[in-house]
Amino acid sequence: MNRKEYVLSQFGLGPRWVRRGQTYPAALASAAAEKMPAVLPSSAEMTHTERLSPAMDPAQPASSQLQQALSADRPAYAYAERQAQALPLAESPYQAVQLSPAQPPARALPPMDWATLEAEVKGCTRCRLCETRTQAVFGRGNPKARWLVVGEAPGEQEDRQGLPFVGRAGQLLNNMLRAAGLDSDTDVYIANVIKCRPPANRNPSQDEIAACQPYLRQQIDHIQPSLILALGRFAAQTLLETTEPIGRLRGKVHHYASTPLIVSYHPAYLLRTQPDKAKAWQDLVFARREMAHLQGKP
Repeated sequence: MNRKEYVLSQFGLGPRWVRRGQTYPAALASAAAEKMPAVLPSSAEMTHTERLSPAMDPAQPASSQLQQALSADRPAYAYAERQAQALPLAESPYQAVQLSPAQPPARALPPMDWATLEAEVKGCTRCRLCETRTQAVFGRGNPKARWLVVGEAPGEQEDRQGLPFVGRAGQLLNNMLRAAGLDSDTDVYIANVIKCRPPANRNPSQDEIAACQPYLRQQIDHIQPSLILALGRFAAQTLLETTEPIGRLRGKVHHYASTPLIVSYHPAYLLRTQPDKAKAWQDLVFARREMAHLQGKP
């Protein structure tokens, strides 16, 4: 069976002839490599017989027009025959199209007290990170602090100990906070956008961020900080719901709901990019100045 015979047979026109010596699967395979034209030819390119068909609209896809032509009278048949020569079997109007499943939205969380929220995070199975983590990382510090520091995701040491910022990046953060006159245990609370470590410290995916967002929102609602310090691109973009690069977000007072928010580099980035430590210190000084303003201090 050639392409013309096969396509016409699919629309109920003529028997399914298969040439002697050629199997039906072979006929399919021989026809699957070519492409079908996107739209019908212009009126000038069509024969007089084809132009007689009232069912041909050049704005429609060729597959749709072919079905209309075949349902009309005999003059349209000439066009159907011509189209069938070029119509690939693999792109027949009846071909099944495999679609990627849509990512379901993250399940909403009911309001919880602090202890229940922490237990919920530690037993969370909202995304695939639960399959590879050692333990979920809720946060550390003073849950009544005026400062909230938000990072991106736990690393290897955080995954082992169940606390955020306890590796080399955490040591650098503690030193920076101390230099700014802040105690990491009493003056700030430290949390992450993602509560479980992504394998090999890869970047978190959008569905993982979405799954964890309700936890972070409830943490912020409980803490009610005076100021949020977002460290790193994922933390800043998630809290501000933006795609702006971190370089454009630094040096400004943003807001998460009504809470002032300042953006800086993640300490893990600073360990790899030493010259930007000075910029991160400028961000911390800027944040201290903003906090003083919020407290009514000169």
